[in-house]
Amino acid sequence: MDLGIAGRKAIVCASSRGLGKACARALAEAGCEVVINGRDQKKLDAAAAELANIAGVKVIPIAADVSTPEGQKALLAACPAPDILVNNNGGPPPRDFRELTRQQMIDGVVANMVVAIELIQKVIGPMTERKFGRIVNITSGSVKMPLAGLDLSSGARAGLTAFLAGVSRTVADKNVTINNILPGAFDTDRLRSVLSKTAEQKGVSADEAAAARAATIPAKRFGQPDEFGAACAFLCSSHAGYITGQNLLIDGGVFNGAF
Repeated sequence: MDLGIAGRKAIVCASSRGLGKACARALAEAGCEVVINGRDQKKLDAAAAELANIAGVKVIPIAADVSTPEGQKALLAACPAPDILVNNNGGPPPRDFRELTRQQMIDGVVANMVVAIELIQKVIGPMTERKFGRIVNITSGSVKMPLAGLDLSSGARAGLTAFLAGVSRTVADKNVTINNILPGAFDTDRLRSVLSKTAEQKGVSADEAAAARAATIPAKRFGQPDEFGAACAFLCSSHAGYITGQNLLIDGGVFNGAF
C-alpha cells in the first residue's frame, strides 16, 4: 500500500534501536525524510547508515537527550517543521512504589509525559497551518493493564494519554491526528535484558525464561519490531486522517477485554 507520505519530514525520538528504530525504518521505507535520535552517537550513526541504505532516503542522526531543552532544540534545528512526530522515551526501571523518592517521581513524569507534550507544543502550530500532521506516542500496554513495579511508568504514560485525549479533538479539523500505540512484549534488547535478569533470579537459561514468558501470550510469541513499525507508519499515513485520540494496543492478545 502506498501510504501517501513520500517526501514528508518525520522526527522519531529514541530511534537508534528497538521500537523507535522500527518506526523510523517504516517511515523511511514509505519515502519520508527521517530525523532519528539517541544518546549513543556510534549506534545512532550506524542506524542512520542502515536506514538510508535500505530506504534510499535522507536520514539525519541527532545525538541528544530529548528530556532537555537543548536536546529538543537540536531535533527541531534538524527538522524545523516536521509533518510527523513519533514520541518515544525509555521508562523508569521496575521499583516498588514505596522506594520512589519525590525526585524519581518527578523525573519519571518528565520523561514519560512532559517531554512528549513539550515537543507537541513546538510542532503542532505549523502542522495545523499546513493542514497535515501525524503525531504518534509510544506508550505501553501497562496503561491499560498496570503492572506492579511499573507504577511510575504506567502513571506517567496514562497521564500523557488523558492529557492528549482532549488536545487531539481540538486539531482534528486541521487534518492533524494524535494517537498512541501501546506495546506489549516485543523482541527488543530491552525485553531480552529483562528476561536475562528473570533467568538469573530463577536459575534457568535465558531461552527457558523467554519460552515461559511467550507461553503467557495468546499469540505464543513475542511481537517483532517491524510489525510495530508498520502500525506506526499507517497511523502516520494519508489514509489515517479519520483516526485520532485512539490507543492501539499491540500485545498478542494479552489484555483480556472487549474494549
